[in-house]
Amino acid sequence: MIVGAGIAGLATALRLGRDGWRTTVVERAPARRSSGYLVNLLGPGYDAAERLGLLPTLSAHDLGVFTTVLVRADGSTKFTVPSTIAEAALGKRALTVFRGDLEATLYEAVRDRTEIRFGTTITALDQDTERVRVVLSDGTTHDADLLIGADGLHSATRTALFGAGSRVDLPYVVGAFPLPHPVAGVPLSSGTTYIGPGRTAAVVNLGPRRSSAFFTYRCADPADELRRGPVDALGAAFADLGGGVPDAIRHLGKDPDSAYFDSVSQVVMPRWSTGRAVLLGDAAWCVTLFAGHGAALALAGADQLGAVLRQHGDDVPAALAAWEAGLRPETVKRQAHARRGMLQYAPPSRFHVWMGDLTVRAVTLPGIRGLVRRSIERAAP
Repeated sequence: MIVGAGIAGLATALRLGRDGWRTTVVERAPARRSSGYLVNLLGPGYDAAERLGLLPTLSAHDLGVFTTVLVRADGSTKFTVPSTIAEAALGKRALTVFRGDLEATLYEAVRDRTEIRFGTTITALDQDTERVRVVLSDGTTHDADLLIGADGLHSATRTALFGAGSRVDLPYVVGAFPLPHPVAGVPLSSGTTYIGPGRTAAVVNLGPRRSSAFFTYRCADPADELRRGPVDALGAAFADLGGGVPDAIRHLGKDPDSAYFDSVSQVVMPRWSTGRAVLLGDAAWCVTLFAGHGAALALAGADQLGAVLRQHGDDVPAALAAWEAGLRPETVKRQAHARRGMLQYAPPSRFHVWMGDLTVRAVTLPGIRGLVRRSIERAAP
């Protein structure tokens, strides 16, 4: 039984289904969601996508690398970061796709191999050494060999299994959404990024149906911002900016449901499993958008879970312990990167903005740029 039909849940259903498991996915939402933002699949995430057979379809949706233009508040250019820096950082085994395209690819790959129940939640669960018994909101009861909570940052499965208190809320909100058309003020095949004290606004223009916007800002009460909704909250926080920002927010006003709009939190758990129940993806280790790699970690986690379950046979608790031991070091590292990334996405002062600009500007200098590129290439796996 898998709770959650997002990237983590669908990838787990795909991997376990290939190993002979009969899977059922329950999803609280009434239908599959298609909103989202850009995600990078590299390293273990790219490897997992390859093993799951997703690369042929995902490659058709690959957005590739693009030039980044750092801009001032009015949209005028500060300086440009060449795409060669991103090419070196990502490496050859990498894909950049919209989150919605990744979810759609997973859904099409698994829809005929699993039962997916939308508009359904778990209302009660208990377990013994042999099985997990779950009661669903549709009134049915099911016995499962394994329960997987892949229901995201606000996981009800996590609360049911471990109680509250594992989520670390940070004083930021984030909004991201696709754009159906290029926006004014952003050059084609480029992304403009404004970074100011306590906030970042980025608009990517890669052509029709290949463009997107990303916003994050520091605030005293994230819950209050969420109650305002993405159009009002983002419109107020970024009302003074020029460039592609006004056009992006105008589009959001026409389709507010297209946005991912949430508080920024991490999930820090002393363990991810208990008996025959386990958490996977953001439900277990949310690293936040400040770190990236959330989708890659979800794919890798699903793929590696299938591998250890296959190795350990009927000893599910031993498999879950081995899986966590192998994956936890990477998630801890990514969470640490995210905490440092807050200074990048929401600098606390103008001095920090200036220091960040100085660092990035140095990377764009011809001599330094070559050194950085060669350093990244040597460090890449």
